[in-house]
Amino acid sequence: MNEPARAARVRLVLVTGLSGSGKSTVANCFEDLGYYVADNLPLPLLEAFLLDPVALTGGRDRIAVVADLRAETFAEQGPRLWRSLDRGRIAPTLVFLESSDEALVRRFSETRRPHPLGSDLPIEDAIRRERRLLADLRGAADVVLDTSDWSAHEMRSLVYQRFGRDSGHVPEMAVSLLSFGFKHGAPNGADLVFDVRFLPNPHYVPSLRERAGSEAPVKEFLEAQPGYAELVERLAALMLFLLPRYRQENRSYLTVAIGCTGGRHRSVAVAERLAAALADAGWKVDVRHRDLDGGAA
Repeated sequence: MNEPARAARVRLVLVTGLSGSGKSTVANCFEDLGYYVADNLPLPLLEAFLLDPVALTGGRDRIAVVADLRAETFAEQGPRLWRSLDRGRIAPTLVFLESSDEALVRRFSETRRPHPLGSDLPIEDAIRRERRLLADLRGAADVVLDTSDWSAHEMRSLVYQRFGRDSGHVPEMAVSLLSFGFKHGAPNGADLVFDVRFLPNPHYVPSLRERAGSEAPVKEFLEAQPGYAELVERLAALMLFLLPRYRQENRSYLTVAIGCTGGRHRSVAVAERLAAALADAGWKVDVRHRDLDGGAA
């Protein structure tokens, strides 16, 4: 008689460490990777969560828990809770974040937030005391990350490499093509901006003036212009070179803006042609026309 298949273990990551070392940034990375993330639970709830995370998270198979001295008695009870995990059902990883005293003092000074150990201690003394209180958890850690000189981008990249690619789950980069008109102002937050105002303007063709760049007559007019097809091909080639490299940087979003005068004709047509070329190459692209009803193109 065949034995029933054993259920796959739940992947549980406990993120802890020194206050100001970047735990919130790391938690956001895990959330982007599809983990269910719980942060700053009171100790009784944390204990229940760690002992039966599946029941509390609806059967999710990737869970990240952020816990530190904000939960009273965590320093004393944390090592016991970690040892008590049912490793037959849970595959745990303990990640401990730390930074130099100088980096932590600077971060607390910049944010002006009080240390969890209270404001009655000088910040340097609070940091040293926290190191002592968390020494046992640091010693039990599977991964120790010193974030003293790391940017948020570097922390994100490391988390993705260590926990995302190994699990076969890497968040997709959302690519947006945005047409716009310069006379209405350049868009905020665009990563790349291309100016196509050098193309002949359909606005000055009476039969095309009231039409949009998404309509066939305007597209046909532009297709007939010398250099138009080459422009789109070169833009597509550039984007196909750049997109994998942006994705390697673990970006969540990339916005490419294409502008003409009013955002009705040339920019709209080029954005749609470029989107089609990228889609043919396997990229999922969202196209938006900011100023389609805003005036001359």
